[in-house]
Amino acid sequence: MVKYKKSEEKRKQILSAAFRALSEHGYDAVTLQTIADYAEVSKGVVHYYFASKEAVLVELLEWLTGKISAREQAAVAEQHTAEGKLNAYIDSAFAGPVQNRSFYRVYLDFLSRASRSPVYREINQRFYDSCAGISTEVLLLGQQEGIFSRELTPDSAAPVIRAIIDGCLIQWLMADQDELHTSYKESCCTAIMKLLSV
Repeated sequence: MVKYKKSEEKRKQILSAAFRALSEHGYDAVTLQTIADYAEVSKGVVHYYFASKEAVLVELLEWLTGKISAREQAAVAEQHTAEGKLNAYIDSAFAGPVQNRSFYRVYLDFLSRASRSPVYREINQRFYDSCAGISTEVLLLGQQEGIFSRELTPDSAAPVIRAIIDGCLIQWLMADQDELHTSYKESCCTAIMKLLSV
């Protein structure tokens, strides 16, 4: 059990290092040696846990999107009204300038390859399925409460909600001004409320 725990800790150390390396250097520039340097281990140690750079990055995308999904779901679960859940979802997605910059730099690198990589596409689809689950919960509760349009269906609204969140965060990233983070979050919230409202 102790050996398994140490092995898991080492894998997380390597994945965390890969995330930092990708965020700073980009997908194409990162090698197993770069990841090893960031993890402060030898390249052989990285190779012991992962067969290739691709194996590290596949697990990294799974790990990253899984962590974000869990954080967003936990934030939403703490709220009991549709508006509270929606605000918690958006607050969780807009985690902060540092976190959002690091994540979206890496995530956009993965997305640019997802159309050609079935494994990346599958992982990303699981992430979007989780996002759709949250959006569906918010929409249906809001319809029960009478604050969201009954003409909307989860299939039509859920992808648009995540598209607005990602679109606002990507535009904020491209603006490269941390002080605009809050205003982009507010614009995101306004746009989603306008989409959903009666």
